[in-house]
Amino acid sequence: MWLKTSCDLMFDIQVPTPFILMLRPRSGAAHWIAREEYKIIPGVPAFEFTDPHGNLCQRLIAPIGIFGVYTSAEVKTRDFMEQAPGAPYVEVGSLPDNVLNYLLPSRYCESERFGQLATEITSSTLPGYDQVKAIENWVRNNIQFEPCGSDSFLSAGEINERGWGVCRDFAHLGIALCRSLSIPARMVVGYLYGLQPMALHAWFEAYVAGHWYAFDATQPQPAGGYVAIGYGRDAADVAVYNQFGPPATVLSQNISVQLMEK
Repeated sequence: MWLKTSCDLMFDIQVPTPFILMLRPRSGAAHWIAREEYKIIPGVPAFEFTDPHGNLCQRLIAPIGIFGVYTSAEVKTRDFMEQAPGAPYVEVGSLPDNVLNYLLPSRYCESERFGQLATEITSSTLPGYDQVKAIENWVRNNIQFEPCGSDSFLSAGEINERGWGVCRDFAHLGIALCRSLSIPARMVVGYLYGLQPMALHAWFEAYVAGHWYAFDATQPQPAGGYVAIGYGRDAADVAVYNQFGPPATVLSQNISVQLMEK
């Protein structure tokens, strides 16, 4: 399917404020970015770099006053979520070097706390993809999804104790459970066609059988229409913007994902 995505941000800046933005979607095996538009008003010098996870980031200093960032993209993406029941677990010794980092505990995914629970969840499944699918189903059935819930950043352990969360929390819990079984897992932030209410979305991917597969416990059934902006160990790596110094006021954040005819 062809989608048009957009993310428009507007800030009220009180003092010159350094920003790091992550707003350019990623082309890859799952989707192709055919066209992009990226506007900064008022125009200021911006410099792009690639972070350790391969994400395209832009750094700039926003001037005093109203400051806007307007992005859009035309994307060809899958109308299904790739699945691979029975795909085997990859032994740690055989993992690519660039995947090893996604085995380790991170700020919001304290995987060392979840070994027993993950073992119980996956006790009757084959190692690999089926274990991750069991984890996804367990999170969906045991954690209440609140799409308009708290904006506070909690760890996977805190979410498991609280019993409800937003999409970011579901991803953190799924990641921590996977890593506790030595299955590499990473967080993804981006767009999802048909998401209600519309907002930026988060899900996770797990590495099995030499491939990254997407999982999303917030949705009742696997579907297509996902567009990734950034990958990381957890939410600390995939913020669409970071600002430094006195906090700027966010005046508006408008997200849109529309189906296109091609």
